[in-house]
Amino acid sequence: MFMDSRTYVFLVLILANAVSYAETDYQPLGKPASELSQQQQWNLSISPDGTGLPSGSGTAARGAEIFAVQCAVCHGPGAIGASADPLVGEVGSLASEYPEKTVNSYWPYATTLFDYIRRAMPLGAPFSLTADEVYSLSAYILSQDGIIPSDIELNQHNLPKVTMPNRGGFITIYPD
Repeated sequence: MFMDSRTYVFLVLILANAVSYAETDYQPLGKPASELSQQQQWNLSISPDGTGLPSGSGTAARGAEIFAVQCAVCHGPGAIGASADPLVGEVGSLASEYPEKTVNSYWPYATTLFDYIRRAMPLGAPFSLTADEVYSLSAYILSQDGIIPSDIELNQHNLPKVTMPNRGGFITIYPD
């Protein structure tokens, strides 16, 4: 059985197109980071010991103001939950019949709170908050359950020293 010339040309074009795609290892999207400063801008890792925290400071009082405008619509008034999970409360519930994993009851390091807020919040505009605003929000959330006093000014020096209630609830895979 022989093909007509139109079918033959069509098949050759499809095969040529498939070969051109097969030769490409990746689809070139975006643009390469051209300067070291660009790469440092995206290196945002924050360690539990505070390595990587930016300079700045914030208070729970200022954090409450920011929370009311930026966060309460999802996390509810006082961070007790709404369309998004609660951030506070339930400290000590992990060993109970109904454990609740909130930031204050479950997370082992306060630096993780700073890191998460900076990278992911507010949901529609991550990376939009300043370091001072993130320190303030962290202070507000941590003070809600008495983890830190509400009058403390949180900064890159004292945030890593905050002892979270569940710090001993995790196994360290990289011992000191």
